[in-house]
Amino acid sequence: MDDKIECSKYIILGSTSGILAILGVVTGASVSGDTTLVINTALAGAVALALANGIGSFVTLGDIELGKLTLLEKPLMRSLDNTKIEQLTKKKIWAHSLIHTAACFVGSMLPILPFMLLDSQQLEVSMGLSIASLAVLGVYWGRIMQQNILLHSIRMAGLGGVIAMAVNLLFRYIQMV
Repeated sequence: MDDKIECSKYIILGSTSGILAILGVVTGASVSGDTTLVINTALAGAVALALANGIGSFVTLGDIELGKLTLLEKPLMRSLDNTKIEQLTKKKIWAHSLIHTAACFVGSMLPILPFMLLDSQQLEVSMGLSIASLAVLGVYWGRIMQQNILLHSIRMAGLGGVIAMAVNLLFRYIQMV
């Protein structure tokens, strides 16, 4: 897979999981009516999610890429330890894991910002900003994949909207019970 596509994949994965997971956190925490609690809970979730995604990428991508090296060694009948190929592979693992971590954290900040910057309508703005951000990510992904950017944008925003509504409805239901 082309390295630009590979890097973009981790940007999309990290950003999307950060936006949607933390949107769920701010939705649930906003039931308390305490903005400080919402911000602190969401920031803790953002850090934990970003680190978990980064570690998950590091472990799984590391296993996959180092496994490919092991398979490559067999027909070559030599070890690739301490070679340029191994160095490039390890660099790729670190780079993509860091991209995934950073994208997840940056994405996580988007649903939190309205709670930090606004005095009212924070949840509504958070949802709108999150869905709009997902639409932009859809355009980006469609462009990278050289496919229909409008379709990708609508799909990303639509799925994000469905998740935002589902979480919001769930917490409204929980409040009534």
